[in-house]
Amino acid sequence: MTYLEVVFRYGAAPGESELRAIDGMREVYGIRRVQFNQPERTVRVEFDASRLKSDAVAKLLRQAGIDIREQVVLA
Repeated sequence: MTYLEVVFRYGAAPGESELRAIDGMREVYGIRRVQFNQPERTVRVEFDASRLKSDAVAKLLRQAGIDIREQVVLA
């Protein structure tokens, strides 16, 4: 397994229902960790790159109700 991290900026802060949906997203095979940084309005997701791509991770976040705006380029 090859784990990668992807970071996305979000608009509206996630509420209780979105956070519950994120818990369900962790059950998807390949998602290892989801971490929110509220001051920077970003969400960092660690995932198995042999199973998922960053576009699929963004789609899962949007399905959970997270207002994804853009992907942050990691240096």
